[in-house]
This record gives sequence, C-alpha cells and structure tokens, in this order.
Amino acid sequence: MDNAIYTALTRQSGLMKEMQIVANNIANANTSGFRREGVIFAEHLASLDRQGGTLSMAHARGRLVDLRQGVLTQTGGVFDLAVEGEGFFMIETAGGNRLTRAGAFLTSPEGELVNPDGHRLLDEGQAPIIVPDGAGAITVGPDGTLSANGLPFGRIGVFAPPDPVELTHEGGTVFAFETEPEALENPGIRQGFLEESNVDPVFEITRMIEVQRAYELGQTFLDREDQRIRSVITAMSR
Repeated sequence: MDNAIYTALTRQSGLMKEMQIVANNIANANTSGFRREGVIFAEHLASLDRQGGTLSMAHARGRLVDLRQGVLTQTGGVFDLAVEGEGFFMIETAGGNRLTRAGAFLTSPEGELVNPDGHRLLDEGQAPIIVPDGAGAITVGPDGTLSANGLPFGRIGVFAPPDPVELTHEGGTVFAFETEPEALENPGIRQGFLEESNVDPVFEITRMIEVQRAYELGQTFLDREDQRIRSVITAMSR
C-alpha cells in the first residue's frame, strides 16, 4: 500500500477515537462528578529502508482526563456532598475500591451510605459508613465528620492519589488507581451541594466540528489517492 495511504489511515483512526470521546463528553455534560476526557496522540516514525528517511504516522495512544473542578450546585440534599478542592470520595465496588467525585449518596436498607449504583461510601479508614437507627438531623462538617443531633458517629474519607497520572477512568464517574491513595487530613466537603461535570458543551461541540472536518478532509484525500492508483493501474494494463 502507498505510504501516503498508510499515514492517512492512522490519522483517520485517531480522529475516529477522538470523535467518540468528544461525543461521550457531550453526553455526560450534565452528569454529576464527570471528568472531561481528551485523546493523547503519539508520533510513530517508521524507517524507509530503500528510500531513506522516515515515515511519520500518528497514533491515538491514550486518554487524558481533565481533573479540574466543576461548578458546585446547591441541592439541599442531606447526603448530597461535594469535594471542594483536592481529593476524591472512595467507594467499594465488586472490582475493588474506586475513587469518584460524584457525591450523590443515600442510605441503603441496612443503613449504609451508598451511591445510586449501590456501592458503599467509605470512611477515612476505608470502612463502610453506617447511619445509626433513628438518627435525627444529620450534618456533615467540612472535614467530613458525620453527626446526628450534634453527636459525631463517623467521618467520610477524602483521598488523594500520590500521582493523578495513575488514575484510570473505568467509565462514568469511577476511577481505578495503582498506588494506594492517602486520606486527606483537612479535606473540604460541602453538604447539600453536588459538583457538576467539568465539560464545556460549547467547546466540545466546536471540537466535534473541527474533528469532523479533519476526518472529511482525510477521507477526500484517500478517495483521490484511490482514484489515482486505479488510473495508473488502468493505464499500465493497456
């Protein structure tokens, strides 16, 4: 295959992946705690033995997660919580403990604090949090301390990974980690608030248009190259 076609195909493949990620960002623009993603492109240089020099090809090698904080919106919910500043909540899933910024929680029939998917919220010691039976007015302090009628009964854990680069987005608002995160001593939790997605819909739509145009230009180039090769083959066969 012609080198120009190889180069164009690798570019088209990367643009397709970026289009999928941009579409996912737009779809989650209203998802509480969602983090915008982007594509990391890498350049691969292939040697042209007989011709000399190299052939440059682009590859979409990975995803970049934007960890900037989203806007905090007041809801008034008792167990609607938002981390202001650094850190993540930790939840217990079937695949192990995971980190999230989505802070909409509720109580399970067993009295445990869980997210809408049923994953238990963990305290600073990575243990489930249980709301006492018959608890009255429940408050959550800025440091995560849970109190019922003024009496503390637990503390929500807020964790920070040693290296944010190690976070792996597993889908939705959940992140896996490699190195065990550390509990923050002075976290900032706001009760009755939820953190919105940090996706900027206008930026994402603009980016989608740019990626679509770039893909169409690449497709036009491939069509012309195909036509050129067909013309050469036809001329040589006469």
